[in-house]
Amino acid sequence: MSIATFLVCAYLLGSIPFGVIVGRARGVDIRRHGSGNIGATNVLRLLGPGPAALVLAGDVLKGFLPVVAGGSLLRSWSMREPDLWLLAVALAPILGHTFSIFLRFHGGRAVAATLGALLGMSWQAGLVALGIFILVVAVTRYVSVASIIASASVPVYLALAGARPAWAAFWTAIGGLIIARHIPNIGRLLAGTEPKIGQRAAIGGQPAPDGEKNTS
Repeated sequence: MSIATFLVCAYLLGSIPFGVIVGRARGVDIRRHGSGNIGATNVLRLLGPGPAALVLAGDVLKGFLPVVAGGSLLRSWSMREPDLWLLAVALAPILGHTFSIFLRFHGGRAVAATLGALLGMSWQAGLVALGIFILVVAVTRYVSVASIIASASVPVYLALAGARPAWAAFWTAIGGLIIARHIPNIGRLLAGTEPKIGQRAAIGGQPAPDGEKNTS
């Protein structure tokens, strides 16, 4: 297998829209309800924690697995600058989720896929970002705020940890992509209409699933 073939496979894996698949299994097109996003947060608001956990696991793994496999392959191929090629491997599933070929090059905000890729490249940086995410969610109850702050923290941590400048630059760019994908959320935050974690969204005007009250 060539590096080009591997990158295409990583992109295709990242393109798998687990949120859409899980939603359709429950008879719901999540792109037409709630925020319209295909990620675990919208699935949580629409369908509850069980389906959201499946989507979260799938999205994290599709970022994690290509990076872990790519790291091993790059070493076996004796590639020059394997650390730089690994950045390309990490980028492929992130772009796949954000611009999915299966959704006509539309997609989600790639937060979970990015976390998976980061854990595959540097589990220490991944755990720091995850810890910051959890802390910010606990304090603010806004997933969007936590995603933005956690993504911005990654290049800072890598720079302080002495990582290669290319790694810090790469994750700065990825953080910029995530922030750009959250522009609608930023608008709702400024307007005071951004839903908080735990709030449920109605489907087609019907009560939220599992008998829970819609408070969004």
